[in-house]
Amino acid sequence: MARSSSGFVAGLTAAALAVVGFLAYQASANSPSKADLAAPGTTVSPAPSSSSAVPPKGKVPSKNVTALPENSGVGPRVVYSLSAKRVWLVGTKTLKGLPPKTFEVMPSTVSPKPGNYAVTSRAASVPGSDGVQIEHVVRFATVDSVTIGFSAAVNGKVASPDPGKRTGGIRMKREDGNALWTFATIGSKIVVVQ
Repeated sequence: MARSSSGFVAGLTAAALAVVGFLAYQASANSPSKADLAAPGTTVSPAPSSSSAVPPKGKVPSKNVTALPENSGVGPRVVYSLSAKRVWLVGTKTLKGLPPKTFEVMPSTVSPKPGNYAVTSRAASVPGSDGVQIEHVVRFATVDSVTIGFSAAVNGKVASPDPGKRTGGIRMKREDGNALWTFATIGSKIVVVQ
């Protein structure tokens, strides 16, 4: 009998140690961090790690190219970045509360200066100044008698413009052209940023 009770006690002790170990693991997994325990207004330095957040020498951290450019206005608008070759549709009802729809574009050989513009005219389908049949044309500026506007080639190609021609068509994929056409009606705000 003494032998079996000592085995029973040993079993209970092992089970108790397993439970205590499990509870200790749960407590450590759910414990607040140093930053959570710091007094308001104080800063806690993170523990050093083997992987540094600083990029290696000579490398520049990549910028989020899909992030809406700073100082690109307020309210519903189309934002066109010349340097990023990208457009954002900001403030659409279907995108309310979500990041703006954004997509890449192919700039024309003649570009507008950074500033605020408005949609002045639209055309469902016309021949482009480069001879390509285009659709969903949304015009907003004129530079040295060249009309500037967004459009999509009916053939679906987003080719680089001929550098020898003065063209104002900012080309995009057909599905992006359709989204911009739906969003940018006459008078809609266009913001061009560098």
